[in-house]
Amino acid sequence: MSAPLPNALRARFKACLEEGLSGRAAAARLMLSPATGSRWARAIRQHGDAAPAPPGRPRGRGKLVPHQAFLEELVAQDPDITLHELRDALAMAEGVKVHHSSIAALLKRLGFSRQKDRWWPPNSTAPA
Repeated sequence: MSAPLPNALRARFKACLEEGLSGRAAAARLMLSPATGSRWARAIRQHGDAAPAPPGRPRGRGKLVPHQAFLEELVAQDPDITLHELRDALAMAEGVKVHHSSIAALLKRLGFSRQKDRWWPPNSTAPA
């Protein structure tokens, strides 16, 4: 993905709009596409500026967050459980089909760590 257009260009665009030009006319003056001009003009009308959006996918809850407690309970019952077994248990109990790496990412975000075929709970000490 390419980098966003510079803020200086966005400021010049805003100045063109303040002169009374339409979004398409300001885009033509600055040699931008008409679609970019109308999108920036709408952003300036709504938010006061046309700042670039943050890169990447928007942060969300995800598919597994509603089943977080279920997965934590399974790991607490059997720390030796594999990701494939977690995936299959989730599919059977809740009807949710996900890739096993998604479960691993959720457990990692929750603070669990995988050490020698066991899922250790967050902030726990290693057994003696």
